[in-house]
Amino acid sequence: MADKYDTSWQSDATCHTRPEMMLTLGALTWAGCATLVLATLIAPFFVPNYDRVADTISDLAAGDSEIIMDVALYGFAIGIMAVSLGFAHEHLGKAGWSTGVMSLAIVAGLVVIIGARNEYGDGDNDGVVIHIYLVYALGLLFVIIPSTLFSGLRDHHPCAAWLTVALAVAWAIMAPVFLMSPTGIDGLLERILGLTACAMIATYGTVIFKRGRQHADTQQSA
Repeated sequence: MADKYDTSWQSDATCHTRPEMMLTLGALTWAGCATLVLATLIAPFFVPNYDRVADTISDLAAGDSEIIMDVALYGFAIGIMAVSLGFAHEHLGKAGWSTGVMSLAIVAGLVVIIGARNEYGDGDNDGVVIHIYLVYALGLLFVIIPSTLFSGLRDHHPCAAWLTVALAVAWAIMAPVFLMSPTGIDGLLERILGLTACAMIATYGTVIFKRGRQHADTQQSA
C-alpha cells in the first residue's frame, strides 16, 4: 500500500528555490526602502515653512505633497511584502519563522491602509479614525518580527540576525519616546524611527538577495 503522504519532494529542498525570484524580491525590498527615504527628503520642498525637526513625516502626507508620501508608503509596503514572500519562499525556521513571515505581510497591509486612509492629523475626522491604532500595531510588530526570525537567521546569517535584533531594541526604546515627545522634536524622532524600520527591512532584503545569488551560483556550478 502506498504511503498516504508523498514526502519525496523533501529530499532536495534546494531545487525548489528559484534564484531569479529571490534576486528580484531582494531588489524590490531595496527599492521600497529607497522610495521612502527619498520621499521624506524631497517632499519638504513642496511644503512651505516645513521644519524637519519639529514637523513629522505625517505632516508631509497631509498637504499638497501627499501624493509623494502616498507613493512612498505604497513603495515601502511593496518592499516589506517582498521580504515576506522571500522568507516564505525559502523557509529557514520553524513556527517562529512562519510567525515572522505572516507578521511582515500584516505590516505591509497596515502601511497600505495608513497611506490610503489619509488620517494625518490635518483636521479630517470624517468616519472612524484608526490611524493611531495602526501606528500602535506597527510599533509592536517591528519588535515581534526580528524576535521571531532571529533563530532561523542566526544559523545562516548571524550578522543580519544580530543587527536586526539591535535595530528592534533601538525601535522599542525610541517608539515610546516618540509618542511622549514634545512637538518641537517629534519630527526628528519620527525620522529616526523611519530609518530604523528601513534599515531592518533592507537588511532582510540583503539576506534574500544574497541567498538568491548563492543558489544561482550553486545551480550554475552543478
